[in-house]
Amino acid sequence: MGINNYVPLTNNIIIKLNEITTLIEDKNNLTETEIDEIKSIFKGIVSSGERYDVDDIESWFENEGTWANKAIRVRITNISHYIQDKYEQTAKLKVISEDGESCSCGN
Repeated sequence: MGINNYVPLTNNIIIKLNEITTLIEDKNNLTETEIDEIKSIFKGIVSSGERYDVDDIESWFENEGTWANKAIRVRITNISHYIQDKYEQTAKLKVISEDGESCSCGN
């Protein structure tokens, strides 16, 4: 049996998902500005130390009721995945560079 890394959506994350739902006027078309806002919301979640399961994000939007367009739900899910992965990779790189190991700076 492996370790279960499943983290249920916290109340804070659900509040942020509701913010996205309120923010988006046309649930069938995301504008560039709305995409930037969605990215900003997910960046805020991960930078505060919270993590989420991307499948839970997708399920939440599917079950929320106003997101009938699957392509838009998938787009938001992909944004959430991209932001979380990018944040985790950046965090790993910071740890490596602070360590001094794997530093190609010549010191």
